[in-house]
Amino acid sequence: MAPLAAIEHLVGLQAQNPWSPYQALHARLRDFDPATLSDAMDRREAVRMVLMRGTIHLVSARDAAALRPVIQPVLDRELFATRTWGPGVAGVNLEPILAFARELVEAEPRSMQELRAAIAQRWPDLDAGSLAYAARNQLPTIQATPRGLWGRSGGVRLTTLRAWTGLDVAEDSSPDGMLLRYLRAFGPASAGDASSWSRLTGLREPFERLRPQLRTFRDERGRELFDVEDAAVLTGDEPAPVRFLPDYDNALLAHQDRSRIVPQLEWPELGDNVTAPVFLVDGFVAGIWKPDGKGRATTIVLRPLVPIEAGDRASIEGQASALLALIEPEADAGRIAWWREDAGR
Repeated sequence: MAPLAAIEHLVGLQAQNPWSPYQALHARLRDFDPATLSDAMDRREAVRMVLMRGTIHLVSARDAAALRPVIQPVLDRELFATRTWGPGVAGVNLEPILAFARELVEAEPRSMQELRAAIAQRWPDLDAGSLAYAARNQLPTIQATPRGLWGRSGGVRLTTLRAWTGLDVAEDSSPDGMLLRYLRAFGPASAGDASSWSRLTGLREPFERLRPQLRTFRDERGRELFDVEDAAVLTGDEPAPVRFLPDYDNALLAHQDRSRIVPQLEWPELGDNVTAPVFLVDGFVAGIWKPDGKGRATTIVLRPLVPIEAGDRASIEGQASALLALIEPEADAGRIAWWREDAGR
């Protein structure tokens, strides 16, 4: 599968860390070349946008147009119904402020600091920080490149989807199409799972609308799970190779019930949010990994969370070496290190 097709199949890739999408596709695609993904961003066929759960995702430009109106209620709650931003926008007529912000970022991509400064100058009596966040939240903004390009660095600079790609956001805000795509990528899943993945509420009603198109199951606890009719359902006996996933990976955040991929663990490094970079053995989280080192001499440190069988160590180290080659392809030296409790690493 080509990188852009994989991103669309997965309904976007988590991208708070600019390098996470590259690591996520490295874990999923054969012979993945990071330049192909970077080129798609450079051609503006893929963009970084605030979407599911109010977090940054890398999506195709056409998915940015389709998904943003569906997810907008999540962003509205984040802006208007939280103590962080709500007080700063309460009672404010946002229409002229958003029009002003749109004109600014469409003239050229702007940082949040530049947006705040311009708003503060125009409306000195208002909370410029909250209003800049409102612009980022209410306008269909994307993060312009070079942010996210392979081998490049760049700060967050915002412009609109239309200014960057020529695409307008869709008018249809129904979640039905997005839910069908979610199930194709992550089903069988419950309505609660889909809500956890997207942070949308009230999904029982659209699932009922979609019921004639879906298959249903019951899990071990009796909860109803939905899936698209033609999806393969695994028996549990299929081989699941060792894989290294980046922080906040979609596979870990796509379900309310994470027991299908996360065993019972009591490790503060992992936590309930499953935000750490992890490696999987036989399809389950088995440990945490992190790059360590200075300059171009890099080490990947492996910290097991469960007992590792001798036969799995070689596979783990092999995948770690492949990931190291992706992260530092021209490193002067690189190695794999297992964390030792007595050494603190």
